[in-house]
Amino acid sequence: MLAAEVIGYGILGHHAGLPDMASDSDACARSRIERFSDDLAPEWRAVVSPDLGDLPAEIHAKLRQADPTRAAFDLSLVARMVFSCLVDADFKATERFYAALDGYQPDRDWPALQPHLDAHLARLNARLAGFSQEGPVNAIRREVMAHVRAKAAMTPGAFTLTVPTGGGKTLASLGFALEHARRHGHRRIIYVIPFTSIIDQTAAEFRSLLGDDHVLEHHAAIDVAKDAKDHPTGRDKLRLATEDWAAPIVVTTAVQFFESLFAARTSRARKLHSIAGSTIILDEAQTLPRGLLAPCLRMLDALSIHYGCSIVLCTATQPALDERLTGKQMVRGQAVNTVFGLPLAGRELAPDPAGLNARLRRTRIEHGGIMDDAALVEALAAHPQSLIVVNIRRHALELYRAAAQLEGAIHLTTRQHAADRADIIARIRQRLADGKPCRVIATSLIEAGVDLSFRRAWRAEAGLDQIIQVAGRVNRGGEYALEDSIVTVFQPADHQPPREISGLIGDLKAIMAEHGDLQSDAAVDAYFRQVYWRHQLGSNGLDAKDILPRLAVQRGPTLTDFAFRSIAEDFRMIESGLAPVIVVDNPGEIEGRLRGAESSGKIARELQRFIVQVPPQERARMIANGSVRFLAPEVRGDQFAALTRPDLYSQLVGLEWEASDILSVQETIF
Repeated sequence: MLAAEVIGYGILGHHAGLPDMASDSDACARSRIERFSDDLAPEWRAVVSPDLGDLPAEIHAKLRQADPTRAAFDLSLVARMVFSCLVDADFKATERFYAALDGYQPDRDWPALQPHLDAHLARLNARLAGFSQEGPVNAIRREVMAHVRAKAAMTPGAFTLTVPTGGGKTLASLGFALEHARRHGHRRIIYVIPFTSIIDQTAAEFRSLLGDDHVLEHHAAIDVAKDAKDHPTGRDKLRLATEDWAAPIVVTTAVQFFESLFAARTSRARKLHSIAGSTIILDEAQTLPRGLLAPCLRMLDALSIHYGCSIVLCTATQPALDERLTGKQMVRGQAVNTVFGLPLAGRELAPDPAGLNARLRRTRIEHGGIMDDAALVEALAAHPQSLIVVNIRRHALELYRAAAQLEGAIHLTTRQHAADRADIIARIRQRLADGKPCRVIATSLIEAGVDLSFRRAWRAEAGLDQIIQVAGRVNRGGEYALEDSIVTVFQPADHQPPREISGLIGDLKAIMAEHGDLQSDAAVDAYFRQVYWRHQLGSNGLDAKDILPRLAVQRGPTLTDFAFRSIAEDFRMIESGLAPVIVVDNPGEIEGRLRGAESSGKIARELQRFIVQVPPQERARMIANGSVRFLAPEVRGDQFAALTRPDLYSQLVGLEWEASDILSVQETIF
């Protein structure tokens, strides 16, 4: 019966997506099964007669039956994997049909990972040899890499890689993944990055090492729905690979990765079976959203235990995600304590994380009290190469305008699209290298994965992990004296922190009262335990959307009660609800292409680097006053919203949506 229900979810969902077993909708699985009428031609039973004799045993082998909460989740993942295999086969059969009609072969010629691993490792060794300057930091980076790669023979499973910022985590994690995949026959490496602001940089670094033919970069600010022009007749290998993750190295975002694992839509779920047998690197693991932490960890655990995956939690501030992490879960109407963490004891890859932390200490953190913008501008004026990081874009823009007269003042936030941010970061890096004044005012996008080194920094109060990340942008190479390399934490005088950060500030202050050294491993561990403890006390704690209770095995009309569709609707890694605005010089040209035969997905990928995310109410206001309009809405609907007022965007400032109600100079004249 269990096997039949697992298969049934896939059959019922292979066109419209995985259904809920039970709901108020007539489209739920139970309702559709009850309405089924066996009035088809009798031959159907002979046609649809697969041999399922071994399936129940295979399914039961994927369940941890001693723990009912884990067993239910494990079974739901079996159903997802079966569904993924079904819809991927369906998509590929359809693709072959259209390809035959059009007289072409789909280009799926991605190389397998295993035959190329030795060449990849040789290139990585050559990159390491480039660390010829044997300063203390480079020496530590080489040591970390050697130690991490030596651990690659360990049994696949969950690992931690705890290396302070500037210690070479990215290359070390890649080195481990390549060696680990070679030793254990993994077919794919998936590198999961928390922020779209740094994915381009990481993907480019991997391509320089591994080659364009091995690295797939997959993320999208525009979620392209299927439309009439998206049937699989395109010749675009990259488009095909993003649908099923056929590439040997996949660089993606946490949003794309986890939302796909909990998706119901066929287009998103088809890639899931490709994740099996992979080495998965979670960069900046501490950024996993706390309200979804329990289902995320349960998913990683199941992938590791049942699907041959290795999981590496890679961070400078390891977020205490081991099996001590527990909380309450509803099981058959009863609240029970259950373990959400991963089996991480003895699974650290870095050599002596506490010792590394001490050896790579290059900054001091101090608290500066309340500071208004005038005091911050004065601090920038006194330090030619300095960084200020604030919590909200509005504050960053106001502060930049107040400091714009200072030489080398630079504004960096997500008001600017990714293409301009890349240029700005390159300019910052060059000014720092040349010893020129470089006074940067930024939001948190600069905190992770951006290889910059300032003399001093100021950080608006936030979580401890964010403050330590900013410390990683100061004296990064150990060029300056420790006592002069200060990160000052301050309380903004005129700007309240966002609600999600306010609680973290309280956690930070609690730890400051107990730990004098905020950068110590003990302080970081205590901080995350404080954060998770506080969340567990809140409404539904680490599973704020009640994802796990909706994956239940029961006694009733059906043995399973999996709410796949409603879970997919609720599982959102980012709750900000920001809306994309395309900022390009040639919206008319883009509109012409959209009215042509190109797929929405292909055009959306090209536009990815020219997207600015804005509050939905602001985009609606800009649409209403004509500053933004949808391109080719009669063909593509409301997918592509483009800026039509070029005076509202500049590289220096970014998109000023607040000014969209102010008439341009041309409009006031004419």
